Amino acid sequence: RTPYALGAVAYARSRGALTVGLACNAGSALAAAAEHGIEVVVGPELLTGSTRLKAGTAQKLVLNMLSTITMIRLGKTYGNLMVDVRASNEKLRARSRRIVALATGADDDEIERALAATGGEVKPAILVLLAGVDGPAAARLLEESGGHLRAALAGARP
Repeated sequence: RTPYALGAVAYARSRGALTVGLACNAGSALAAAAEHGIEVVVGPELLTGSTRLKAGTAQKLVLNMLSTITMIRLGKTYGNLMVDVRASNEKLRARSRRIVALATGADDDEIERALAATGGEVKPAILVLLAGVDGPAAARLLEESGGHLRAALAGARP
C-alpha cells in the first residue's frame, strides 16, 4: 500500500508497460493496481517489523522463478544450460567451453574450432557441432529462429 510503489505502477501502466504487483498479503493494493497481481501469503513474520525473513525470501523465490521462465521463453537456454553467455573474461570462456561440451559431447579440439568459427558465441557453436553447419550458417539459422537454439536445430535438419 506504499504510495510510492502504487504511484510507480500507475505511471508504468499509463506508459503502456506491463505491470506485476508482487506482495505477501492477500488483497493487497499493489496486486490490485498492477495488471498481474501475485500474492504469496506467508503469514506474520517471526519478528514484527522485519520483512526480510519470510516475506523477503518468498519474494526472492518468486522473482527467481519469473526471471528463469523469462530466460527460457527468450531462448537463452538449451535444456538446463544457459547458452547466451558473453565470454568477456577467462572464467566465462571456460564456462562457455563447458556448456558447449555438455550440450554436444564434443571433444576439446572440436569445441575450440566451433567457438573460433562463431567468435566465441556458445549458441552458434553448439549449432555448428550438432547440425554440422559452418559459423555463418549457424548465425543465420539462429536469426531465423528468433535466437532459439532448439528451433534453429530443427530448421537445420532435413
